[in-house]
Amino acid sequence: MKKYLVIGNPIEHSFSPLIHNHWIKKYHLIDSIYEKKKIEKKDLKNIIEDIREDKIVGVNVTVPFKKLIIPFLDKLDFAAKETQSVNTLFKTNNKIVGYNTDSRGFLDSIQQPHLWGSNSIAPNFLKGKHVFVIGAGGVTSSIISALKSEGAKIVLSNRTREKANQLKKLFPDIEVIDWGKRPPNCNIVINTTSVGLTKDEEIKIDFSDYDNDSHKNTLFYDLIYNPKETMFLKKARLRGNKTMNGKMMFLNQAKYAFNIWTKILPKINDEEIKLLD
Repeated sequence: MKKYLVIGNPIEHSFSPLIHNHWIKKYHLIDSIYEKKKIEKKDLKNIIEDIREDKIVGVNVTVPFKKLIIPFLDKLDFAAKETQSVNTLFKTNNKIVGYNTDSRGFLDSIQQPHLWGSNSIAPNFLKGKHVFVIGAGGVTSSIISALKSEGAKIVLSNRTREKANQLKKLFPDIEVIDWGKRPPNCNIVINTTSVGLTKDEEIKIDFSDYDNDSHKNTLFYDLIYNPKETMFLKKARLRGNKTMNGKMMFLNQAKYAFNIWTKILPKINDEEIKLLD
């Protein structure tokens, strides 16, 4: 039996087993199974050894281990090296390689013409757009990398200034503002924090400036997909802003991880989307 796994802490909210076991069944990989496992930092080394000994074929990594896993790996792909964030593990040529499929997954999710009032998406469609990114956790660097690749201008805020400054070292041209400060006028506002996983949790930032007709096309994007609508998104919807949760990013990053492990690139259609509803 080929075993696949998602590791994190917390992990209860993860829909990774749902989608990956769906694809395992859909593509007739009858000798495979995908599970989720809550671990502690001390368990990371054992996870890597299990991959090395072929007890586990592939692993997805979620909070808070996307950066913490790196010292245990033999090699990083380009995206993982640039972002210093890993969400997928696989052994190739007897080396444990860390991959980052979050950046591509995010770009796929946001490259939807209807979000931008057009029929198609041009290259560098985000060029010149102003984006306010909230948080500086393990996935944030992946979002910034994706935005930068499309030419966006990025402002970042995090509760702990030190973590925000660490990201600025990776991406010197981003602007960092103090936590709680009113955000500048932006086209997109992205929550990369875990605030919202628990019902009624709220990000303490004042977005009242976005409550007018000039911000009806501002997109508020929350990487959280379970629950479907966080308080961050609910308040944006009530203001009349556009909203989007992390469901499509989740599906797309999962698609690329599945491809790394199995060489099969799943198609995402209504069947997959409805699985998460």
